[in-house]
Amino acid sequence: MKMIFSADNNWGIGCGNKLLFHAKGDMAYFKKMTTGKVVIMGRKTLESLPNKRPLPNRVNIVLTSDESYATEGAIICHSLEALFETVKIYDRDDLFVIGGAEVYRLLMPYCDAAYITRFFADAPADRFMSDFDALPDWERVSSSDEMHENGVSYRFDMYIQQSPGKCGGKV
Repeated sequence: MKMIFSADNNWGIGCGNKLLFHAKGDMAYFKKMTTGKVVIMGRKTLESLPNKRPLPNRVNIVLTSDESYATEGAIICHSLEALFETVKIYDRDDLFVIGGAEVYRLLMPYCDAAYITRFFADAPADRFMSDFDALPDWERVSSSDEMHENGVSYRFDMYIQQSPGKCGGKV
């Protein structure tokens, strides 16, 4: 299982259920990485997507404790156990956690890689991730060249976790 998100200098990832930055390069990267894959998200993340609809050309799984929640075009899971059972039929490398902050925190122990767009700016944020550079089990293994768009610089970093937990998915 993998994680993908963007973060500012302070590891802020969102504010008011919206992304902190909108860069075409980052959106294209996200699309390239997740198209044809399985995306796992919380209800609030799904509701923040365009038209509050699942992402096209992906299997969309929503993890929510709201037992009455339903939406067309997505698989709904109400517990980690249900999620792990659901993802067993998919290749582990095709599973991408895409948010929000609570879902990232819940599933981070089960992820073996994180694809992080690092924006070199500070933005008002109300949702944060852990500082991956300070986490002992995570190591940055690659970084792209810096890009510049809309007055902000960013790069794509990849981190790996030394000993992720098991979550199902085909090995």
